[in-house]
Amino acid sequence: MKSGFVSIVGRPNVGKSTLLNSLLQAKIAITSNKAQTTRNSIQGIYTDSEAQIVFIDTPGIHKPVHKLGNVLNKKAYQSVEDVDVVLFLIDVEGGFGKGDQFILNRLKEEKAKVILILNKVDRIPKEKLLPLIDSYKDLYPFEEIVPISALKGDNVAALIEVVKKYLTGTEKLYDEDTITNVSNYFYISEIVREKVLRFTEKEVPHAVTCYVETYEDKEDYIEIGVVLVVDRDNLKKIIIGKQGSMLKQIGSAARVDLEEYLGKKVFLKTYVKTMEDWRDKENILTELGLKDE
Repeated sequence: MKSGFVSIVGRPNVGKSTLLNSLLQAKIAITSNKAQTTRNSIQGIYTDSEAQIVFIDTPGIHKPVHKLGNVLNKKAYQSVEDVDVVLFLIDVEGGFGKGDQFILNRLKEEKAKVILILNKVDRIPKEKLLPLIDSYKDLYPFEEIVPISALKGDNVAALIEVVKKYLTGTEKLYDEDTITNVSNYFYISEIVREKVLRFTEKEVPHAVTCYVETYEDKEDYIEIGVVLVVDRDNLKKIIIGKQGSMLKQIGSAARVDLEEYLGKKVFLKTYVKTMEDWRDKENILTELGLKDE
């Protein structure tokens, strides 16, 4: 049994989380078309009869313009340390840009073993693929170059076989039925945040965080309370929407995913609070009816 760690890195929105989900054939990382959706390094554990691979999904590396950007970059940089190989994703439709070169320069500093992953090849003519691969060969001493479509699953199984060649461990790191290192609470909060990213305006995503405040597993259903915390009152109004319409839409979409994940009917309550309210936790718990007065 071979084993090891593999980091997935790239610019925001190149498909890192989509690839992780495709590799595991399960949704463990949220996805959206907005940059910096992933805020944490999430592990996805792939296991078959030959190997166990711990894939690490990372925040998109970018030129930071605010504090959150610096934090996300730091998490991504740490993920390439002490791994067997790095999967460097490029969006072939968008082409190789300054952001990709920025990441490549950092990988050179780490002297990492890198497999170049050309993602979204289903969106370009087939006759352009081989010339494109040739154009990337001199950018870095890549171990290999693998074209895929993470969204459609094209060539993903072949990628797994390529990765196996670079694993250095000889023992399993997790039980065979473990597919991620994240808790149910983390996954629930991330699914709700994913729906916020999907349905709200551009200014909301970086200013919202979700927390599971209650989780009661009852006989026929699971009752969950999730607090959406924003940094400004006007964002609170956007997420709630007219007569609560936006919050209802977010909650309904999240509930569908959570019922599939948890395998049980879910009764989901969502609340929106500002950071000012959140700092006074005793007060917020009372307001939400989660604490006796």
